[in-house]
Amino acid sequence: MKKIALFVDVQNIYYTCRQAYGRQFNYRELWRQLSQQGEIQIANAYAIHRGDERQLKFQNALKQIGFNVRLKPFIQRSDGSAKGDWDVGITIDVLDAASQVDTVVLLSGDGDFDLLLDRIQRVDGVNTQVYGVPSLTANSLIDVAGQFLPIDEKLLLS
Repeated sequence: MKKIALFVDVQNIYYTCRQAYGRQFNYRELWRQLSQQGEIQIANAYAIHRGDERQLKFQNALKQIGFNVRLKPFIQRSDGSAKGDWDVGITIDVLDAASQVDTVVLLSGDGDFDLLLDRIQRVDGVNTQVYGVPSLTANSLIDVAGQFLPIDEKLLLS
């Protein structure tokens, strides 16, 4: 059975689905689809912790599905901007997992991950899948992915 590692850039998926479709991503359906391809051995969802009730319910729902929810504190800068980027954490976890699995699945449209996917394919020989909103996913990420799977109606909540 194929071993799968799943990594979700929660903020990216939330905002791109909201912008493109005005809807939420269906994590339970994604889990169902991936479970048909093999055994999900690692499933990390990377999010920002603001402590509000709605977000805590969402994080608990992810945990019930089977995700390990990794949180970083929300940082509000004095100029009004915010910080809460998981790119380095996701990269480290993907690099650690790549030699242990057959497939790495990344949910993100962020082109910063193109070098990461290229490297794990070349060095570790791992298959890669990227799920993203087509119009909001970097072309470089689509091009380097072993398989790009567009987020569409089937992966959105009604």
